[in-house]
Amino acid sequence: MNQQDYTVILFYKFSKIKNLEAFREKQRKIAADFSLTGRILIAPEGVNATLEGTSENVKKYVKKLKTQTLFRDVVFKESAGNGKAFTKLMVKVRAETVTLGVGDLNVKKNTSKMVTAKQLQKMYDKNEDFVVLDLRNDYEIQAGYFENTVNPKMRFFRELPEKIKELEYLKNKKVVTVCTGDIRCEKGTCLLKREGFKNIYQLKDGIHTYMKQFPAKRFKGTLFVFDNRMTTSVVEAP
Repeated sequence: MNQQDYTVILFYKFSKIKNLEAFREKQRKIAADFSLTGRILIAPEGVNATLEGTSENVKKYVKKLKTQTLFRDVVFKESAGNGKAFTKLMVKVRAETVTLGVGDLNVKKNTSKMVTAKQLQKMYDKNEDFVVLDLRNDYEIQAGYFENTVNPKMRFFRELPEKIKELEYLKNKKVVTVCTGDIRCEKGTCLLKREGFKNIYQLKDGIHTYMKQFPAKRFKGTLFVFDNRMTTSVVEAP
């Protein structure tokens, strides 16, 4: 098979999950039934996953997941795979879907307002006074970043709490947070709002979605991905 015969998907969902082990086994079986590889992280706060498979099997997998109430409204972000993005399927229970280490955050209630890719593009075109706060790790930003980006220079997302003091000068400025698929922004903006950031937004569905809608525009470079591809230009998946 050639590269276009494979698709990589990433998705997440914040929702309280009680019986973690039973849920883990159920999700492992569904992914295995469609011969998918990759990783699914399950936590009391929800699910975070990146998976690869043949394009046909990925479509069947997504259709199957959407029969579950939990995943009905989930946005599945797709890019072209190569059949080698992952070597195996890993489904694990973790304390957090993405580690921030600041205790429980009510994401549904306290996350910031969303800005769509189209709205962000208009903000650039109108030359609005705002900055992009990139909540990814420093090495991810080195691969590609938006115009007007502030880079907190984090090695890991969990370093965000200790970076707050350095970012205090942004508290009264219009800030749009960005990350790959939006999961880090969902949690990160809860913390930033709690710490007094007044005018803060997040890019809806992440950089991945913006690059698909506006290729070679205000995002310069490639998108770092946590699989064997390393980076992607977010080529349309079949």
